[in-house]
Amino acid sequence: MKKVVLLLLLTIPALGLRGLFAQDLRAYQNYDFVAGDKIIFADDFADSQEGEFGTHWRLKEGQAVVNKSGDEKAFFITKFYTKLAPRVKTPAYLPKDFTIEFDAYLDAGYDSNPGIRILLMNGEDASITVETSRQYTTFYGPGTQLNGDNPKDLLDDNYFNKWIHYAIAVKGSQIKIYANQTRVLTVPEVTFKATTLLVSGDYSDGKPMAFKNFKLAAGGDQNVIGKAFTDGKYISHGINFDVNKATLKPESMGEINAIAKILKENAALKVEIGGHTDADGEDASNLKLSEARATTVKNQLVSMGIDSNRLTTKGYGETKPIGDNKTFEGKAENRRVEFVKVN
Repeated sequence: MKKVVLLLLLTIPALGLRGLFAQDLRAYQNYDFVAGDKIIFADDFADSQEGEFGTHWRLKEGQAVVNKSGDEKAFFITKFYTKLAPRVKTPAYLPKDFTIEFDAYLDAGYDSNPGIRILLMNGEDASITVETSRQYTTFYGPGTQLNGDNPKDLLDDNYFNKWIHYAIAVKGSQIKIYANQTRVLTVPEVTFKATTLLVSGDYSDGKPMAFKNFKLAAGGDQNVIGKAFTDGKYISHGINFDVNKATLKPESMGEINAIAKILKENAALKVEIGGHTDADGEDASNLKLSEARATTVKNQLVSMGIDSNRLTTKGYGETKPIGDNKTFEGKAENRRVEFVKVN
């Protein structure tokens, strides 16, 4: 069988914890990435033990270990030629349309070397490579090479010693790749059908590389959001917050931008914004957190010109699960923001 590999070489976070930063949400005003609406695999390493291998991953080659990076845990690659596979129950789990998101970090000691790689596979032979370095993102396909320049804030030395959010959207034969708020490369047509993925990297002594907040989801289309609003409910897994806080992560703006556009185009539309959590933690704390997160989303939409009278909020905490809280996939499904049309 032929192995279709999307190889994404990326930057990652250091054990020194430098580069933990909060980007200005205004920088994401033109961000158009929309995450898939059905979680296939997600891991923030919260239930993996520090100093041990990640609970929800299989080691194919090399070595990696979970450690803290600021308030969050991350997966640090600690050996050359490391390859990691997410534990997904279905053998061929990648659909036609899907999205991948994660944060990555690379120590400046790597200079021009790549960091984390994402391999999209179907068989044994690599036919597609997307490589991200400190200067540009390069796509290698059969008879094709495409280069996409990094934005200035991630160019050359600015590329290192910081967490960078990466997003990949695969829609049929098209691939879009984002670094923070910038779409760095669009590949308009690729003939391949990936079925699985690997995460890979080459560690060098004393030069940390790592990734965190890994999420794979089916779908990913602004048109889906519009249809869901028309039908009465949109469930978002692409609006994310800092750990145990109601602070929006900047990459949430792709989805919020799309929602704001729909609300502006449908002036009579009123919605309830509902915050939901998984069952970890205290019931009362989860309820309070979900309420605060729903309010944060409302305030962001109001700041973008949406009339506050069209938006109500409610925190549901862990009371309305849509997934099994006994599984980590189910917990990822339960951590969400819902938009419900109000008559």
